[in-house]
Amino acid sequence: MPERAYARAGVDQSGAGRAVSALVEVLEGIQTGRGSRAAIPSGHYANVLRLEGGLGLALSTDGVGSKVIVAEQLDRFDTVGIDCIAMNVNDVICVGADPIAVLDYIAVEEAHPERVGQIADGLRRGAEEAQVEIPGGELAVLPELLQGHPSPRGFDLLGFCVGLVDLGELVTGAEVEPGDAVVGVPSSGVHSNGLTLARRVLDDLSEAPPELGGATVGETLLEPTVIYVRAVRELLETGVAVHGLAHITGEGFLNLLRLEAAVGYSIDSPLPVPAIFELIAERGRVDPGELYEVFNMGCGFCCIVPWDDREAAAALLAKRHEGAGVIGRVTPSAGLVELPTLGLIGRRDEGFRPAPA
Repeated sequence: MPERAYARAGVDQSGAGRAVSALVEVLEGIQTGRGSRAAIPSGHYANVLRLEGGLGLALSTDGVGSKVIVAEQLDRFDTVGIDCIAMNVNDVICVGADPIAVLDYIAVEEAHPERVGQIADGLRRGAEEAQVEIPGGELAVLPELLQGHPSPRGFDLLGFCVGLVDLGELVTGAEVEPGDAVVGVPSSGVHSNGLTLARRVLDDLSEAPPELGGATVGETLLEPTVIYVRAVRELLETGVAVHGLAHITGEGFLNLLRLEAAVGYSIDSPLPVPAIFELIAERGRVDPGELYEVFNMGCGFCCIVPWDDREAAAALLAKRHEGAGVIGRVTPSAGLVELPTLGLIGRRDEGFRPAPA
């Protein structure tokens, strides 16, 4: 098989998957001398620890990835904080928890007050949108570890989110069943996954291709990740039975398979694909299977609800995120994601491949 575009750009997804499995295998063997508080198995978007009184503490951590390089090259740091908040709170709400706080870790090559202030501005705006506090964090100055693009603009940005959930109202995906509807919520573009490939293919950040409607490549790649918390929280507060919630990040629709139920998914009416992905495909000669494995392709979040509730759920989500709609349904084909309009099928350990004729 020819080398895939993402691997040529320096990211071996299969190797990363094996590395995560090796990490989890060791960490699952931790012996504390007392019973585990974990309410759900490892591998979901967030984990939940049991507290007293039927309350659960949801935990998740994530970063912005190589999107920080775009910020360094453009010398613009005021949006990546939004991405940091989004990548964490969007994961925590996937278990039905209400995100309440985020801690940030900022590592910099140089303690430049204006740049750090811009990062803080994005964190503040993201926190306000997600309605979470930032009660603390860490700033580390690491010139020996970080080399910017260009130096001395180097930095890295990570977050750690906590949320609260009634253990009786956990959403793990265990209740997902064949026939349920998949409601998709639009993304704002690339979000914070696949930037290594996107940057390799579109290396002139100042270029303004006509496909992008007047925006430059850099501006388009720096568009912040959408925060879905308020819309999903409102859906959880309605009478709709929410069976599953999925943040569509790296691995695209294969993220649906992180939900607990032994089912499959058919995405037969996908949301419109933003022009940036079509440009990446054309310039990088990236085939559809890899595109849908690396990027969100226009859908940043999915809600799984009973088929009869699909229109009500879509309408509620569309109040905050225009364009939300029913994109598919749950199937009995365990572990399989089908994209019929593209002739693709996928599994988490295999990625997307052409469906058998």
